[in-house]
Amino acid sequence: MQNPTTLSFLLVVFAQYINENNQIVTCNNGVIAPPSRLIELAKSQVDYILSDNPLQMSYMVGYGDKFPQRIHHRASSLPSMDVHPEKIPCKGGTPFYLSSQPNPNLLVGAIVGGPDEDDRYLDLRSMFTQSEPTTYINAPMVGLLAYFHANA
Repeated sequence: MQNPTTLSFLLVVFAQYINENNQIVTCNNGVIAPPSRLIELAKSQVDYILSDNPLQMSYMVGYGDKFPQRIHHRASSLPSMDVHPEKIPCKGGTPFYLSSQPNPNLLVGAIVGGPDEDDRYLDLRSMFTQSEPTTYINAPMVGLLAYFHANA
């Protein structure tokens, strides 16, 4: 999701810029892309991330009925101190990492790496390219959601 979120954010910023300067984007084949088309494209990517995709799965943890349950995130995959008051040493998290159980702590709002090029998503902690949330995915998404909220 790194590329779709970042590129979509840039599309929205560029659309605002060309709109304020009364410009449009013209492609080599003469196709014209007004700012509204760029924003529409960005919104389609946001919708995809939030479940308008072949799996009908939200790639944002805690959003919708179906979202990743086994994200590659240490604090999310370890039990809380209420459940496991003993200290967990550095390598002591391995059994929790290898568990097929859903993470005991939801990292609500985190967006994972997402599906592969064939829209397959294996909800496994070990598939870190798909299941790991990152700030460089979430940050542009925050900007996109703020834009669409302000312009709803």
